[in-house]
Amino acid sequence: MIKIRITAKSYFSGAGGMDLGLIQAGIDVIESFEIDEKCCSTLTKNFRHKVNQTDITTITVLDQPEADIYVGTFPCTRYSTAADISKTRTGDDLFLHFFRHIALAKPEMYIVENVPGMKVFPVVMEALTKLPEYYVRVECPVNANMWLPQERKRLIVIGTKKPFGNLEYPESKQIGLKDIVEKDAEIDIPQYVLNRINGKYRDKPIISDPDNNDNAPTCVAHYAKDVGTRLVKDGKRIRPYTVREYGRLQGFPDWFEFSGTDRDAYRQIGNAVAVPMGEWIGRQAVKYFNGRRL
Repeated sequence: MIKIRITAKSYFSGAGGMDLGLIQAGIDVIESFEIDEKCCSTLTKNFRHKVNQTDITTITVLDQPEADIYVGTFPCTRYSTAADISKTRTGDDLFLHFFRHIALAKPEMYIVENVPGMKVFPVVMEALTKLPEYYVRVECPVNANMWLPQERKRLIVIGTKKPFGNLEYPESKQIGLKDIVEKDAEIDIPQYVLNRINGKYRDKPIISDPDNNDNAPTCVAHYAKDVGTRLVKDGKRIRPYTVREYGRLQGFPDWFEFSGTDRDAYRQIGNAVAVPMGEWIGRQAVKYFNGRRL
C-alpha cells in the first residue's frame, strides 16, 4: 500500500493531546488554533507545526491553508453535567464558528471530540450531524479506559464525504495505574488535602489503589485548584497525583513539557484530549483515506 500524506488542522487545540495522537497515527498536523497563552506556549515547545494564538470567532476561512481533516475539540465546560452545579450548562456558540470553517472549506473529513453531555443540546447536535454533503457517525461513549487507567467518556463525531467503514476498537488496555505512579515521588501535600483524607470535609476524596487494579477517575482541569479530590496510593502514603502522573493518565509521554506552573500544567492536562484516544481516531482516519485514495 502506498503511503499517502494526510493533513489536518486542529481547532481549540489546548495542550495538544489530540494533535499528538494524530501525529502518532501518521497524520501531518499543519497548524493549530488556540486562544490560551499557556497552551500556545506548550504547543510551541512540543510541536513543529504552526501555532496560531487567536480567537476563532475573528478569523476568516477561505484565505487559510486547506487540509484533509479539520478537528474541533471546543471547550466542554458548557456541555458537561458538572456545569449544572454552577448553572453554566448552557451550550456554547463556539461550535458554530468551527462549523463555519467546515461549511466554507469543505474538508474531506471533520472530527469533533467532546463530552457526552453535549448530546442534550439539539441545536449543537443538528449542526454536528446534518451538514450537507457529509456522511456522519456518532460514537458515544468512547471511554479512555480502553487505553489508559482513567475513566473518561467522550463523544466522537466523524463526518466524511464518502461512507465511513467500521471502527476498530482496542482489545485490551495498554497500561495500568501501577505503570503511571512515580516511585518516591516528591510532592507537597497541602493541609486541606490531609483534612479531606481525615474526613473533615463533607466531600470525600476519590482514592485509587494500583494494587486493586483501580482506574483513576476522569482527569479534570479543576485539579489545578483542588488536588484533594483525586488521590492515589503509592505504596507508602495516600497523596495527590504529580504533574507527570497526571500527564501519564492522559497518555502524555514523559518528554512532553507543559508551560507555566504545576497548576497551569494540571489545568492543561485536565482539559486535554487523551493522547491514545486521539491516536485511535487518527488511525481510523488513516484507514478511511487509504481506502478513499486507492
